[in-house]
Amino acid sequence: MWLSGQWFGREVVERIAATVQAEPSISRRVLSRRVCEWLGWHGVNGKPREVSCRKALLELERRGHVHLPACQAQPGCASTAPAPRAAPAVAEVCGSLAALGQVDVMPVSSRHSKGSATWNGMMEAHHYLGPGPLCGAQIRYLVRSAVYGYLGALSFSAATWRLKRRDTWVGWSDRARRAHLEKVVCNSRFLIVPSVQVENLASHVLSVSVRRLVADWRERYGYEPVLVETFVDGQRFAGTCYRAANWVQVGQTAGRRDGYGNGTVSTGKKDIYVYPLRRDWQRILCREVDDPLTLRRPLGDARDWAEDEFAGARLYDERLRQRLYRLGRDFFAQPGALVPQACNGSEAKSKAAYRFFANARVDMRALLRGHVEATAHRVGAHTVVLAVQDTTTLNYTAHPSTQGLGPINTTQDQGVGLIVHDTLAFSTEGTPLGLVDVQCWARDPKQASQREHRKQRPIEEKESSKWLRSYRAVAELQGLCPNTMLVSVGDREADIHELFQEAQQTESGPKLLVRAERSRNRKVLEDDQAFLWKKMSTEPVAGHVEIHIPRTGSRKAREVTLEVRYAAVTLRPPQGKPLEPVQVWAVYAREGEPGPAVTQPLEWLLLTTVAVASVEHAVERLRWYTLRWGIEVYHRVLKSGCRIEDRQLHSADSIESCLAIDMVVAWRIFWLVKQGRETPALPCDVFFEEDQWQVLCAVVRHAPPPAAPPTLRDAVRMVAKLGGFLGRKSDGEPGPTTLWRGLQRLDDMMISHRASQFLHRQRDGP
Repeated sequence: MWLSGQWFGREVVERIAATVQAEPSISRRVLSRRVCEWLGWHGVNGKPREVSCRKALLELERRGHVHLPACQAQPGCASTAPAPRAAPAVAEVCGSLAALGQVDVMPVSSRHSKGSATWNGMMEAHHYLGPGPLCGAQIRYLVRSAVYGYLGALSFSAATWRLKRRDTWVGWSDRARRAHLEKVVCNSRFLIVPSVQVENLASHVLSVSVRRLVADWRERYGYEPVLVETFVDGQRFAGTCYRAANWVQVGQTAGRRDGYGNGTVSTGKKDIYVYPLRRDWQRILCREVDDPLTLRRPLGDARDWAEDEFAGARLYDERLRQRLYRLGRDFFAQPGALVPQACNGSEAKSKAAYRFFANARVDMRALLRGHVEATAHRVGAHTVVLAVQDTTTLNYTAHPSTQGLGPINTTQDQGVGLIVHDTLAFSTEGTPLGLVDVQCWARDPKQASQREHRKQRPIEEKESSKWLRSYRAVAELQGLCPNTMLVSVGDREADIHELFQEAQQTESGPKLLVRAERSRNRKVLEDDQAFLWKKMSTEPVAGHVEIHIPRTGSRKAREVTLEVRYAAVTLRPPQGKPLEPVQVWAVYAREGEPGPAVTQPLEWLLLTTVAVASVEHAVERLRWYTLRWGIEVYHRVLKSGCRIEDRQLHSADSIESCLAIDMVVAWRIFWLVKQGRETPALPCDVFFEEDQWQVLCAVVRHAPPPAAPPTLRDAVRMVAKLGGFLGRKSDGEPGPTTLWRGLQRLDDMMISHRASQFLHRQRDGP
């Protein structure tokens, strides 16, 4: 679970419990330091985040996962309230700034110093909020005149955790805000004593203080702030001194009505002012940080598959997390239903769903990160896993009010929507193990005219970089699964030299398997005059293999016998590109004697970085490539089953957040189909709740449900029958289409069943 922005998995929680049991006298402070070291949980200055960790430990105890040692009184901590401090003597001045002489802004060295008592006394006597307490890291300053003595005081402390107007003005994402918020500090107190009436003094003090703030903060905390914020109560002050010192007003707070520590009640909204401390402040604050994958194990208290898949989602608000779980369950129960229908017609639930998708803290990457980590657990259980990547389009031309879409077809078509490039992991038996990477974007209409200049542009500026980004995501997963050979599989569009060069940079990285594009026929290094396709067609036939070609459009499914050739080749880079030659293995397969009805014989040329030393290896690589069709089935489930193209949302960002849930639901349906075929004898209560399989048996079999749950195969076939599957001997096993239809009908039956139970309880009484 996520607590205080840090993941607490099963191993860490068990280690905390074992430490408390082994050392019952350990203090909470020492325990929090150890936990920070275990997790590598440190602030920008390198120090452990003890306070955040202690809050997380208290929450773990509240939820019943650990029992913390009793609180221990710390030496030097007073148990009673401190004695009131006397206000220091301050000057009475009414004149010009020049009459004050040298005005110094001096830092308070420590809370035990005389300057600290002076600062606290002035704040208690003259500031409406009092001296504090101040939040987090802080520096306090005293303002002193060489002629008149003390004139006032001010302080800088930790910034507000979340502030809508400020965050919008900065333009950072939730992930960037969490990573860089420490570089924002708050001018939490500012006081010029009322007896000092000097024009321009306040703006002068602000300018002097922010000029020295960066160096003072670096000396005390080891890093530099880049932005300062403050709040001005508009009913008390006009904020003139901040505007005079070039601070920028960016909006107002939402307003709070609770009291402050000194009993003062807030008057409501306050004006927000900010001041950048360096020119590149926005680049620093908005820089996205790496979010590395880890093999996080949940605490084991997940109620169902939705919590298992989304437990690691980068949502740090528990309310958002619970909403995500509910949406996952609702979307899976009624795949293909629109949002209001999936929410069972509840206006409140529908509004909550739309607010969730529009929330700035919710994005596709944050939602899918937990599912990708769950995928890593499944991948680690296999010797070879195929990471198939492919591109599809989502057409939203029928929803012109949706903002942020881009062209998806030709200039004549004028279709608009989103481009999705996803990577799905498959076992060598064809079972989908989960998503590895998803890229979603809207094309810029202004870029349409750059196609003719594509050869002059670097690959980082072209859509072709999607293949490299996917490969790097697979490489990250490979680092978590060292005992699994991951093979990145792509179609002819992935036949780019940069991808092979990337794959050869690290020996321990993922392998590649790509179908060669004939139009990119390049020369091989062994013979400057030999082209790849011609060279492979002249290689001796090493063997034959039969493969099944599924139906595509008007083309019927058929069994094909292929002649197989293979060889090691070194590919020359394209002309004009500063790239190195790459050594790969080529597997060439061609239909020997196609039937009279075949207009175009099947011909494949596969390029791979997996060694091909025998005809058996070549046949295996061909079989691996046939599993690429699984991702096309997955896309059909996503579009036809989950009806993602029928989602009517306000913006492309909202569609992406909704798409993240739909993609996991589509995987779950596809996976359930495969599990029904691969583990048919497994009891179905692993995937279905007790009342679900009982209602299913009663409706389909027209008989009372059995005492024991049926097998998974029988349950899947019964669900598919609700979706139109006939179950004849020649029909084989059900596919995802009938399964998602059946799941939707089963959910309707469950609503009726539970309503009936409720009515019976109301009628019969407790």
